[in-house]
Amino acid sequence: MARRWGRLLYVLSAVLAAPWALAAGGRADFKLEPASPEASRLADWIVDSGDNGRLPFVIVDKQGAKVFVFSADGGLRGASPALLGQSSGDDSAPGIGTRKLADILPEERTTPAGRFVASLGHNLHGGEILWVDYDAALSLHPVVTSNPREHRLQRLASATPLDNRISYGCINVPAKFYHGVVSPAFRQSDGIVYILPETRPASAVFPHSPAQ
Repeated sequence: MARRWGRLLYVLSAVLAAPWALAAGGRADFKLEPASPEASRLADWIVDSGDNGRLPFVIVDKQGAKVFVFSADGGLRGASPALLGQSSGDDSAPGIGTRKLADILPEERTTPAGRFVASLGHNLHGGEILWVDYDAALSLHPVVTSNPREHRLQRLASATPLDNRISYGCINVPAKFYHGVVSPAFRQSDGIVYILPETRPASAVFPHSPAQ
């Protein structure tokens, strides 16, 4: 009897240690990281439905100004505050990817919502970035600090998401987070980036996900 219980405990421990056990029951594992109800519901749906196609995925919660990076199995690799487009909105302005930054109006500086197939690439200066939507020039990259008057590092470090709207639309994260979490997650393959909307229900952007 003792040997039988010992064997049972061994098998149980092996199951719990398996990589896919993170998403047991069709739920994402946030590892106690605080997340909004919308981000939690979306992550659980992604894992349960397999919408990410066994690829790593990212959820961008614009209202909370936060980025969550997951492994393909739904286990959280890391989370971070983020800087987002200066204006609220869930669509990209037509042709914005071919325009100069100086020609983009303040109300056009939005981070669009949606599901995007993302891959690592480089910007015009050779720095690595995660291309979210190449045609719209939308990327996730280390925070830009070339203009000290924008106080981007201070915005990232503040306790509220209210001052995190400053970019032309791209998603800025701390350099340490990008190089330590984002880049390794996408180094072996493409992945999926899900950007939650802020002006419409999530079900309008992700029609097969649970209604709010």
